[in-house]
Amino acid sequence: MPDLSHGTDVDVAAVNSLRSAVMRLGRRLKHQRVDESLSPTEMSVLGTLARCGSATPGELARKEHVQPPSMTRIVALLEAKGLVRLEPHPDDRRQKVVSQTEQAETMLEESRRKRNAWLASLAEGLDEAEWAKLREAAPVLEKLAHLQ
Repeated sequence: MPDLSHGTDVDVAAVNSLRSAVMRLGRRLKHQRVDESLSPTEMSVLGTLARCGSATPGELARKEHVQPPSMTRIVALLEAKGLVRLEPHPDDRRQKVVSQTEQAETMLEESRRKRNAWLASLAEGLDEAEWAKLREAAPVLEKLAHLQ
């Protein structure tokens, strides 16, 4: 594994450039939402449920890196909007399990389509060599997104 904490100026510049580009692109992608009434955090929770399946509020809080009381409020807001449902935990009656509803699945799919279309339109501005590099980089960026 490369040690970039004391890397060369080139490594530091590359890391800085990557950080800046990923942050800008992420911010721009967040604005490509289907439902403007949902916060980015609420969308993230729905995305986590879509990827990982049902979870307790505590599990969601850990996955989303928020405090459990904050997740409890987020889940309540999503439930009020009909996007999640709470069911009794099969093994622990003190717990609830959060699941997304069909309405949430539909909204997430529409959101993915909109974001993909937006990103594809940006990619049209790339030449073939740039697009090939981006396709090669996608799995590496995916790996980075899940490391910790």
